[in-house]
Amino acid sequence: MNQTTRAHLALIAVALIYGANYTIAREVMNGYLEPLGFIVLRAASATILFWGISFFRPAEQIDRKDIGRILLCALFGVAINQMLFFSGLQLTKPINASLIMTITPLMVLLSAAVILKEKITGQKLLGIFLGLAGAVFVISYGQSVDFQIAHVKGDLLILANATSYGLYLVLVKSLMKRYQPVTILKWIFSIGFLLVLPFGFGQLRGVTWESFPMSIWGAIAYVLIVVSCFSYLLNAFALKTVRASVAGIYIFLQPIMATVVALLAGRDTLSTAKIFAATLIFVGVYLVSKVPKSIS
Repeated sequence: MNQTTRAHLALIAVALIYGANYTIAREVMNGYLEPLGFIVLRAASATILFWGISFFRPAEQIDRKDIGRILLCALFGVAINQMLFFSGLQLTKPINASLIMTITPLMVLLSAAVILKEKITGQKLLGIFLGLAGAVFVISYGQSVDFQIAHVKGDLLILANATSYGLYLVLVKSLMKRYQPVTILKWIFSIGFLLVLPFGFGQLRGVTWESFPMSIWGAIAYVLIVVSCFSYLLNAFALKTVRASVAGIYIFLQPIMATVVALLAGRDTLSTAKIFAATLIFVGVYLVSKVPKSIS
């Protein structure tokens, strides 16, 4: 198995992790943990785990010229990204948030064109359009979209989050070419933890930890370890090989993976329409990723 294939498998795994996260994380925030407090725990656990892993890896010295980019990655990839998403989700409907998040691949494409000078081709635009169409169909299938004035603030926060994450994928790409993923991620999350701590620490006070059932502890462990650590590691590994726009297009797979999780849990049914939507997404991913290796 070559490196490119491994990178694509890693991105599929990330889509599956986040697809399941929509269901699992929501359970934790349903009366157990407040969103910003949960984010502090995510950043803290990721910082501890990445530093722990780094002790078993060869030490790497960060070049001074990369410090600024690491700070920006911490800001856009951890602090702004995570806080805006959970805050926005509280103020708008989940269906609105899911639909707005599908703009992320486009933001990645535009950011990569400006920052990394990646060429925007008709093939990439067609791939994003097909992926977007498939993702929007899966998300909105059988549900109503409600962009009321009352939800505008939440919708704008989700839009800012999508833009932030798109910038992060582009900014972190060049770092992954020069350093090991753990080296960069330990610093990104260390700085990110310091940035989110003032906003979420207060929400951890008074939490009745002893009242949490085992199912909630399991959900917390999934978010803190799998979502906050493994997904970032897998994304970082993939970005060493593929372009940022390729990593971005895989966001369209998240609703498909969420549907797979729901099917396995007996909470959804498979239909011809959903299979067609999934086909559109996979074709879109193929078109965006099918480029000469020389510019990967």
